[in-house]
Amino acid sequence: MNFEELKKFYNGKRVLLTGHTGFKGSWLSKILIMCGAKLTGYALNPPTDTNIFDILGLEAEMNSVIGDIRDLEHLKKVFDEVEPEYVIHMAAQPIVRDSYERPVYTYETNVMGTVNIMECVRLSKSVKSFLNVTTDKVYENKEQDKGYVETDFLDGYDPYSNSKSCSELVTHSYKKSFLADLPVSTARAGNVIGGGDFAKDRIIPDCVRAAISGKPVIIRNPSSIRPFQHVLEPLFIYLDIVMRQAKDRERYEGYYNVGPDDSDCVNAKALVESFKRAWGEGFDFKIQSDGGPHEAGFLKLNCDKLKKIYGWKPVLNVHDAIDLSVEWYKAWSNGEDMDAVTQKQIIEYLNR
Repeated sequence: MNFEELKKFYNGKRVLLTGHTGFKGSWLSKILIMCGAKLTGYALNPPTDTNIFDILGLEAEMNSVIGDIRDLEHLKKVFDEVEPEYVIHMAAQPIVRDSYERPVYTYETNVMGTVNIMECVRLSKSVKSFLNVTTDKVYENKEQDKGYVETDFLDGYDPYSNSKSCSELVTHSYKKSFLADLPVSTARAGNVIGGGDFAKDRIIPDCVRAAISGKPVIIRNPSSIRPFQHVLEPLFIYLDIVMRQAKDRERYEGYYNVGPDDSDCVNAKALVESFKRAWGEGFDFKIQSDGGPHEAGFLKLNCDKLKKIYGWKPVLNVHDAIDLSVEWYKAWSNGEDMDAVTQKQIIEYLNR
């Protein structure tokens, strides 16, 4: 990834990012700030009391708008005021288990939220490039060994996954019906890990909380295989997609899987064992099913399309991702300057 090219492109540009207060959104906000973008974020307040958005002090470095993606009138007002040139949509209800407890809210946020952002893009005269970030879980999961490709059937099982399948279809419809000349893409990313994630029911945050408290973490589904990748891997390709399709729509726009190499699609037990290696003393785990709702047992992506069109490939393996995550959380628990630590990890990633 050529960071100088990204900085040259995004410096001074008006960028609107939904979901900026979340885990991925905060990392992406930091990168865009480092690029010199005129960044506006639109999202709810951070989803947890302890959160990376506040830890990094991002509110002071950008135009942070607190709003609900379900509120079309408010979102449209922000579009009219900001006149964004580049839009990245990441606002979502992102937790599978939460989607079983709050299915209506999940669909309202992930489906109608996408309708609302697409409607604002449709009515805007300023937008030059749009990206909708969805998930690897959009596909009908047949628990197959081979990775899913972008033309496979979209039919997520649980309310979260299914709502993201619908988000894809909404984007496709708006593209074909209204936005034929505007660069529009979606990115279907695998499970991301990294410092600063404090969400419940995610494996690395659960491990960190267990390590700090001195209690073993519970692994519910030790054999479940996921395409784990460090958070920085998809974020830079998101920025690359937005940039390149703005320059050459016909060549670069499309629907893309973003995931690790096959060797880094590991099961939950192997991931936690790698975390134990990196964290050291004071951490352990135990396997215990909690009888929770259905979650996919095997999921893998085929990213050949992205590699061919963008010349992209993963930089970090899963153990590198764990090491960087542990480094970030230990620095945070030790009271270090987390803005400096975060920028250091971004620069080191780019220099690999």
